[in-house]
This record gives sequence, C-alpha cells and structure tokens, in this order.
Amino acid sequence: MISSSITLSPVLATLIFCVTCIAGFRYRRVWKTEGPRYQYWVFGITAAAGLLVLGFIPIAVPG
Repeated sequence: MISSSITLSPVLATLIFCVTCIAGFRYRRVWKTEGPRYQYWVFGITAAAGLLVLGFIPIAVPG
C-alpha cells in the first residue's frame, strides 16, 4: 500500500466547506436566473472540487 500523509486541518476543512457552500449557492442562483454560462463553470467546478477534496482527503484529528 502507498502510505499517504496528506491530511486537512480542521480549520482548512471548515474553510473549504464554507467556500463550497457559497459556490453551490451561487451556482444555483446563476442557473435559476439563466445567467452567463461561464459562471456555471466557475461556480460548478469550485463546488465540485471542494466536495471532492472534502470527500477524499482525511481530516487530521488532534490527539
């Protein structure tokens, strides 16, 4: 097995979660108002990347 030492600190994970939530909210708002298509991509990729990072990189638990 390949041992990975990549972990997220709780503060960084919280920051990524907040940015992801805001990006998802903005994506939905652009989608509902049929806004510019480039904003679909910017907010959609930001939200998707945040969810993937939070889903696949473990959070370091102190102690």
